[in-house]
Amino acid sequence: MAARRPHSKSHSTDPDDYQHLSQSIGAMSKHFTDGFETPLHHHARDQLLHAASGIMRLHTELQAWIVPRDSAVYIPAGTPHAVSMHGAVEMRTLYIDTSVGEGPPRDFRVVAVSKLLRELILALGEEPMDYDPMGRGGLIAQMIALEIGRARELTLNVPLPKDPRLQRLCAELLADLSDRRTLEAWAEVAGASARTLARLFKHDLGMSFNQWRRRIRFHGALEALSRGETIATVAHSHGYRSASAFSAAYRKEMGIAPSKAADLR
Repeated sequence: MAARRPHSKSHSTDPDDYQHLSQSIGAMSKHFTDGFETPLHHHARDQLLHAASGIMRLHTELQAWIVPRDSAVYIPAGTPHAVSMHGAVEMRTLYIDTSVGEGPPRDFRVVAVSKLLRELILALGEEPMDYDPMGRGGLIAQMIALEIGRARELTLNVPLPKDPRLQRLCAELLADLSDRRTLEAWAEVAGASARTLARLFKHDLGMSFNQWRRRIRFHGALEALSRGETIATVAHSHGYRSASAFSAAYRKEMGIAPSKAADLR
């Protein structure tokens, strides 16, 4: 007769309990209310952060990321990050030991969560914390590692500037996403010429001023649309003169029509 396994641990909502499991992947489920914020912190393991409902905004010292439903953010071990919740968030978190087996890539990125990966995450959450690595839980964990490795990356990050001149400019733009001022008009605020600012955007942020502004507008728009605001209202509050111009630009940048964003709630 096979030996009985010890009684399994109940699922914890304390991330510290998942950092030193013998299993390669631990799955934690936790509910957060709208507006809840976690302070800057880091973990010993890699982390895959997925919201079954609601939207998360995550930031590190150098970038900000938006994580809507049907996506997840992969956070390498030791990376300081903070998270804010938009809407009621049902968070599903995987804590991953990449020293066991090949593991998924270790770069910081937002990825699309396929239906298969979503179901695998939910299934592992139903297994005990100390699931048998050679049993069902272990097989699910292996499938999760494979699916993360092949997940499609999404352009949902906003790089943040290091240069103090860009920091002044970007802080004002983030505070008012409807601001339509040109780079020439920002020169006095930033304390640098338009030509210098253009060069700094390319060097410090890897994109032009217009590309960066468009990126932050669409991140804000995604949050507003998911709260149920109309496309016309969102277009106006995010710097567009018409709903049609906003919709066309949004679809080109984000890959979906803004009318679909309401489905993220």
